[in-house]
Amino acid sequence: MENFKSGFVSIIGRTNVGKSTLINNLVGEKVAATVDKCQTTRTAIRAIVNKENSQIIFIDTPGIHKPKTKLGEIMNETAWGTIPDSDITLFIVEATSNTIGKGDKLILEKIKEKNKKTILIINKIDLIEKEKLLNLIKLYNEEYKFEATIPISASKGDNVEQILEEIEKHLPYGPAYYDIEEYTDQTARQLVEETIREKALKLLDEEVPHGILVEVEKMNLRETTKGEEIYDIEAVIYVLRNSHKGIVIGKSGSMLKRIGTYARQDIERMFETKANLKIWVKVKENWQENNSILKRFKTE
Repeated sequence: MENFKSGFVSIIGRTNVGKSTLINNLVGEKVAATVDKCQTTRTAIRAIVNKENSQIIFIDTPGIHKPKTKLGEIMNETAWGTIPDSDITLFIVEATSNTIGKGDKLILEKIKEKNKKTILIINKIDLIEKEKLLNLIKLYNEEYKFEATIPISASKGDNVEQILEEIEKHLPYGPAYYDIEEYTDQTARQLVEETIREKALKLLDEEVPHGILVEVEKMNLRETTKGEEIYDIEAVIYVLRNSHKGIVIGKSGSMLKRIGTYARQDIERMFETKANLKIWVKVKENWQENNSILKRFKTE
């Protein structure tokens, strides 16, 4: 198509700055887990926005953090690796900061090094005074020549459309990479795994979530005797130690039941069909250092 634009946009920032909330807002669909805890996103998730004259492929990346495990190292590598391969980078920072912190400085240095087209997104503007925001805009723009600076509130959806308009200006001309019906490159199994993990992250104690791994072992679509479609899903939540297993299951299975109920409700909304979800909890010690498991988190 003549005058059609397409390209890849990486979203980068520290943990918990609102990247996943923003990407879900931009796409208008739930493609990334959103939890008010660090290191929610573990892999590079692609989300697709189809507009009349363009296709924007967003890459939601793990938050940049100080790694304590091999998994943490891979998550950082994944995030850094998206910058050189993208047409545009969205650098997200929090409006609540008074200065450019260590983590944001580190990201800025990488952006400078790659010299890529970058749009600065200042999130959570609903939490601060305007004067503070202006000061932050000045600080960042003295450091790098951004294509644009857009203050937003990802949770409220403020100024999100402005981001899409700005990206469109800077995209190269080219064909659509994905079918216009698609909004993510994740498989149905991956979407289910992320949904279960998100519910576990939201409901569990601080110490447990980072050690959780979810694997869907079976996922079959069948017809009931009444001719209705239903997904039969069997999944396992892996934890690092036995004490965590007890926490995930809860008294008389109460916690696991809550995780399963909330996950099933989301899965049914996502696939617009009934789901029969069964979840087990097993211990897999030290999986965050296990190379064969960590392969799934590496970007090809």
